[in-house]
Amino acid sequence: MDTLTRIRAYIDVVDAEGFSAASRKVGKSKALLSKYVRELEDELGALLLNRTTRQFSMTEAGHTYYRTASEILKEIDNLADLVREKNTDLKGKLKISAPRTFVDAEIGQSLIDFGREHPELSLEIVSDDRFVDLVEEGFDVAIRITRLEDSTLIARKLGDFYLKICASPQFLEKTGPIAHPSELSRFPCIIDTNGKSHSNWRFIDAKGTNFSVPVGGHIEVNSPTTAVRAAESGLGIAQVPEFVARNGIDSGRLIAILDDFLPADRGIYAIYPHRRYLPAKVRTFVDFLYNWFKKYGDAAEARS
Repeated sequence: MDTLTRIRAYIDVVDAEGFSAASRKVGKSKALLSKYVRELEDELGALLLNRTTRQFSMTEAGHTYYRTASEILKEIDNLADLVREKNTDLKGKLKISAPRTFVDAEIGQSLIDFGREHPELSLEIVSDDRFVDLVEEGFDVAIRITRLEDSTLIARKLGDFYLKICASPQFLEKTGPIAHPSELSRFPCIIDTNGKSHSNWRFIDAKGTNFSVPVGGHIEVNSPTTAVRAAESGLGIAQVPEFVARNGIDSGRLIAILDDFLPADRGIYAIYPHRRYLPAKVRTFVDFLYNWFKKYGDAAEARS
């Protein structure tokens, strides 16, 4: 029995959080998986798992081995992917992280279109507004709306991203014209807790200097869509992604303000770990999204 098979057994057991679950998932008996893991421990001369009759936990050595071995197996699998001649040979699961804002908007259709074009791939789309750890949590790729910063990850820009400050016509009739961001602190604002700025909204002046304005109000939400609805109802001023506000602005239910003070340094990116051999499924997915945004991005944002 080769070491690679034992390593795969160990990874399968840890990923499934138990021998029984791993047995059902990979189609091998619980006894066989236990034998492989025990042989791996004997080969290493170290205990990887603490076992009881009902549960197990990884030892410190087990954690270290799991992290490194997982990456090694990915590289081996990726190398096999690399030499496949056709995209029709794509197979397995693609685990994707994307913010709810992206998934729920019209641009989220890009993920559905990819799934329709590649039915041979199993997609696991995890909608989460936090920045996941791709390597630790086993994601193949993430969609992020962010300012690009130095990272050990690889990023490919899919499209531009802009924020809008907006309120209903009825609300702005009461407040009068708002000419400078500093005036926002005098009025109720709808706080989207998903955004990094929260209650300190970021702006840029004519000289290119960044500054922030503290804002507040009696409504906080973790959904830009709900923030738009609250603004349309006249409850305050909202700061939301353009692709979420666009329909309300075009229909006249919202009026955009302070556009000249909004920074344009963020984008929509596909992010994936740096690997020597990029998996064909990741490369195909990122290429698909890039081309989808070139073709449909502006139209999809306008429909949001």
